[in-house]
Amino acid sequence: MRKLFTKMDIPLFIMTLLFSIFGLIMIYSASSVSTVIRYDVPTYYFFVKQAIFIGAAMLIGFLIVLTLPTKRYTSLSYPAVIGIIVALALLFVKGKLTNKVVSWYDLGFFSLQPSEFAKSILIIFSACFYNTLSKRKVKNIYAYLIPLTFGAIASGLIVMQPDLGSAVIVAGIVFLIFISVPVVKNNILKVIKIMGIGIVIGVIALIYTGDGILNKMQIDRLNFKNPCNRYTEVTGYQVCNGLIAINNGGIWGKGLGNSTQKYLYLPESHTDFIFPIIVEELGLVTGILVIIGYMFILYRILKIAKQSETLRCSILAYGTFWYLTLHILINLLGILALIPLTGVPLPLLSYGGSFNVNIILMLFVVQRVNIENKINKTNREIKSL
Repeated sequence: MRKLFTKMDIPLFIMTLLFSIFGLIMIYSASSVSTVIRYDVPTYYFFVKQAIFIGAAMLIGFLIVLTLPTKRYTSLSYPAVIGIIVALALLFVKGKLTNKVVSWYDLGFFSLQPSEFAKSILIIFSACFYNTLSKRKVKNIYAYLIPLTFGAIASGLIVMQPDLGSAVIVAGIVFLIFISVPVVKNNILKVIKIMGIGIVIGVIALIYTGDGILNKMQIDRLNFKNPCNRYTEVTGYQVCNGLIAINNGGIWGKGLGNSTQKYLYLPESHTDFIFPIIVEELGLVTGILVIIGYMFILYRILKIAKQSETLRCSILAYGTFWYLTLHILINLLGILALIPLTGVPLPLLSYGGSFNVNIILMLFVVQRVNIENKINKTNREIKSL
């Protein structure tokens, strides 16, 4: 284990730890009011649960993910992608209804959200599948559409929950991985034609299903501009209170624990709206530092992806890069009223068991890729002697 640790990307690991610890602190602060008033549980309830999730993910990451070669992923990825499709479908029979959304399985101590596991599994499946095609030198572009097909099925099932935010991220991850594959880039005109046909089919399906795809709340959220002009409406209330929190914080903030917007003005203050609470309590400077920290994490992941020698390792890192990037962009742009609000959490900072477990495990996958990069580099140096 010590040898593996020395081959990890230490700056990336330190940032993962710092963000996880900072997230725990802010979850405790942001939820300290709602736990008592809204949920009738102790003030440390969400803090403890998040700490357990992070601890479990770290333990699995060190004991399993770091030690398991990525070439072993191939045999696991095929049953995993079938399993996650089945799990998403069974939600409509066995799922737990929460806030008019059926996205979770109630397992007693915690709720499991298959859509979060779909993101990780589709990254791993795409990496293994495209690597196999590359090794076999398959040139038929239609063979490369299989991960897109699984992604489309998963996205469709997630939209039906309905969870538009997660569906967009799943579709985005799979599509961005697809267009990064060398064979796809070399056949871009054919790909454009295929995608055009797919869009036409999607539009026809949307026309014939009417408004059944999106519920009224999701349609209303398309009206996202000037939320404070609609403060008394559902579409403006939460985003406006988030903007008020950011404005209250000023440059240096009101002090840790001193947020006023967490007094039920922001009902999801410890989840999707953790960033406005951070700015309100610790100021715009801290908010900017958080964004810079995210940019540094993404830079380290991108660097590891570019150093990878196999398509599998490269896609594992690139997929994780897009996983984090899409969550960060959709969350921050949504709470700033620049795009419709979709209820997407912020990596390592927002409360969420399934979400943070998957984020941390995928960051450990990136660490495993870095370990293999260094092992390959060492082997080359030995052979050149």
